[in-house]
Amino acid sequence: MKRIILFWFLILSYQLSISQINISGKITDNENLPLPGVTVFAPDMNKGTVSDINGNYKLENLARGTQKIQYTFLGYTNHVESLQVKDENIIVNVKLHESAIEMEELVVTGGYSSTQHENAVKIEILKLDPRNLESSPNFMEIITKVPGVDMISKGSGVSKPVIRGLSMNDILVLNNGVRFENYQYSSHHPLGIDEFGISDIEIIKGPASMIYGSDAIGGVINFIKEKPAPVGTFVGDYNLQLFSNTLGMTNNLGLKGSSNKFFGGVRIGQKTNADFLQGGGEFVPNSRFNEMSLKANAGFTDKIGTFKLFYDYNQQKLGLVEDEALEEITQRGRKNEIFFQQLNTHLLSLQNKLYLGNYKLDVNAAFQNTEFSHIGEKDTYEIQMQLSTLTYDVKFYLPSDDKSEYIVGLQGFNQKNTNINHREIILLPNAITNNYSAFVLLQYTFFNKLKFQTGLRYDIKNISSQAVGNPSDAESYRKALNKSYGSFSGSLGATYNLTHGLLFRANFGAAYRTPNLAELTSKGQHELRYELGDANLVPENSYETDFSVHYHKSNITLDFALFYNFIDHFIFISPTGDSTSSGLDIYKYKQSNSKLYGGEAGLHIHPVSMKYLHFETTFSSVVGMQENGDYLPFIPANKLRFSLSIEKEKFLFLYKSYVSISTLSAFAQNHPAPDETPTDSYTLLNMSLGTTFIVNNQKFIFSVGVSNLLDTKYIDHLSTLKEVNMYNPGRNVSISLKIPFGISN
Repeated sequence: MKRIILFWFLILSYQLSISQINISGKITDNENLPLPGVTVFAPDMNKGTVSDINGNYKLENLARGTQKIQYTFLGYTNHVESLQVKDENIIVNVKLHESAIEMEELVVTGGYSSTQHENAVKIEILKLDPRNLESSPNFMEIITKVPGVDMISKGSGVSKPVIRGLSMNDILVLNNGVRFENYQYSSHHPLGIDEFGISDIEIIKGPASMIYGSDAIGGVINFIKEKPAPVGTFVGDYNLQLFSNTLGMTNNLGLKGSSNKFFGGVRIGQKTNADFLQGGGEFVPNSRFNEMSLKANAGFTDKIGTFKLFYDYNQQKLGLVEDEALEEITQRGRKNEIFFQQLNTHLLSLQNKLYLGNYKLDVNAAFQNTEFSHIGEKDTYEIQMQLSTLTYDVKFYLPSDDKSEYIVGLQGFNQKNTNINHREIILLPNAITNNYSAFVLLQYTFFNKLKFQTGLRYDIKNISSQAVGNPSDAESYRKALNKSYGSFSGSLGATYNLTHGLLFRANFGAAYRTPNLAELTSKGQHELRYELGDANLVPENSYETDFSVHYHKSNITLDFALFYNFIDHFIFISPTGDSTSSGLDIYKYKQSNSKLYGGEAGLHIHPVSMKYLHFETTFSSVVGMQENGDYLPFIPANKLRFSLSIEKEKFLFLYKSYVSISTLSAFAQNHPAPDETPTDSYTLLNMSLGTTFIVNNQKFIFSVGVSNLLDTKYIDHLSTLKEVNMYNPGRNVSISLKIPFGISN
């Protein structure tokens, strides 16, 4: 007992002996005038503050070691300081340069805590600013603004991301860094993450298995949660959105607060949408959807580390636009009663960062549970499954400096799929999946201009399922399955800053994806077809090379990228040419060596002589082919975007006002897969305007947008509504109101 008391006394004495470390300073502009209201944020410590009226700021109680501090202010370039924190107090004075074009940001998805320009993997960032949001109830449309990124959609409620021609099982979705598992394998299933409580979306275009393992073969989309409130404040916001096309309404309320060591918040939301109108005015029966969400978080930060707890709940009810529904639903509505899918998802995650002298340790774990139900006729459950997933990872950061970083880590997940309540259809068998991996990441900078990044990873995975049905019934029987896989993945890349504004980036990535439960075991009707899995499928292996150039000045940015991706044993589903006795077309998962290649380009100009004007354009192209010369499914058409906007910081009694007009032109897709048909070209015109005004010291952020202004009747090549001869949504007018509020200490 005496030894235990002595041990804790020594630990306490050690902690008390560590004096408080503060970072403070003054933030000024080009003319050395103070800048009030600048956001100062230390991401590792999850702690932030805002500069005062004199431009002064102070971050208290920080940990020793490498700390990156980001300074952001609208209308000025972002600034990142990488500090080796050793002394009790550090003074960092920062000068921000005026610029209407946002430059590099800190990113977390690439494995290292670095900026966009430092990372050898190309990472795009979308900030969820009102000016970036689409005038649509479909949140996923925002990511399609990134060249090379598209979406498979089934109306406004169901959509899935596509990156450089790869989608679904080949794209890994992260909810604030947590592998998101909620039956993502099908184009008919939704993403399951809404836009509120999210500050940024980070997108890796290309293989990322070295960092995240299987399912990241085509890229990663990470939805980053909003930052905590500045220390000493309690803030919140109410959001209202109205949509004419779906007669839709969204309500969302968020509250959060922070003290010097504790922080937390809560956010609740609701969405309701009726059947949408196609271009030309006809409604699409049963395209209605409804959603409820709850998000909460709490945490503690100190010089010893940061400890965060997150809870997310999401309920979605999504109408199924299929033949039976089209026959029975003759009137437009919003209530889900027949032929819809319901997903209830709970996600609880712990994210901890410990500082151990010159070492740093990340210890993260999450548990998520999704209940998936398929309702046919009223109150009739046809399918009901439950997917439970435990994920965990540990990263150990070895001592580093400004030129180097060394990380070793372990990751794993354990997953169980269970059919519940004895429903009529067993879409997927009861099964258990276990995955364990180890990896090492290295980064080193030469001559202050050339940065190398490399890494190696090994995974072992086992999938075991129970038998379904009776062996005497060959038509419905599925054997028990027990499959084990082992895979290496890795990457080697470099960035070279020829000048301050000119950056070259090259990367080679070797990635893999193991067949999932649906691909191995499917046997039965799924939506409008009969699907068959193949227990003999082998893992996909991807080998991608990409090269990109980035150039920027204070008033212009230019990006250009090329890629070539060879995939050994690419897995996809394709029609067999046969049909069931009931007339359903039979589709089967199969494999073929394949290649995807293409590129993206983007230009953003802000004329020096017209500081209120912004012009942006992007172009993306991808080709996907099988070894036998057939084209791959779900390859998006080439797309060209233009955007022209006028912004005014202050006009009369209005602040941060803007007017924007944009076009999206999709080229004809004349290279369909064998089970697809060609798709015609189309052009859409969109407009939006917004402003901020103040009434009795209360701020109101208001915007109006119109998508598909000309009510064009069109169909996108990646729309699964093509299966039932329905078109994409027509004209939609949206109104958005955000009311921020708060108090400070």
